[in-house]
Amino acid sequence: MVDQLKNNFVMELDSKENKQNKYLRAKEQVAEIKKFYTSLMFYVVFIGFLAYLNYYSNQWRYMWFLWAALGWGIGLVFQALKAFRWTPFMNKDWEERKIREFMDKEEEKERRDRWS
Repeated sequence: MVDQLKNNFVMELDSKENKQNKYLRAKEQVAEIKKFYTSLMFYVVFIGFLAYLNYYSNQWRYMWFLWAALGWGIGLVFQALKAFRWTPFMNKDWEERKIREFMDKEEEKERRDRWS
């Protein structure tokens, strides 16, 4: 009876902790998406301004603003990949698996060292 209550209590704590971790991860992802949209807004406004300045200065003879648009755009693509979790490798799940793997290796090493 006591063991069953203890097990139920531990399972309940794990469940609450798991829900809290999910909430924190979701909150982090929402913050990343918000940051991406803010960056996208600044990109559109600033590149638009540079395009206007380029047209005003030389009537599109040399469209130098495209270099800034390309460089910043590449950065935005990487930010979107991160924010929307489109990376098939090195995402949070990968990080957690690697952390668990290294912790397990460390525990195994400690167990072997203890018996040596």
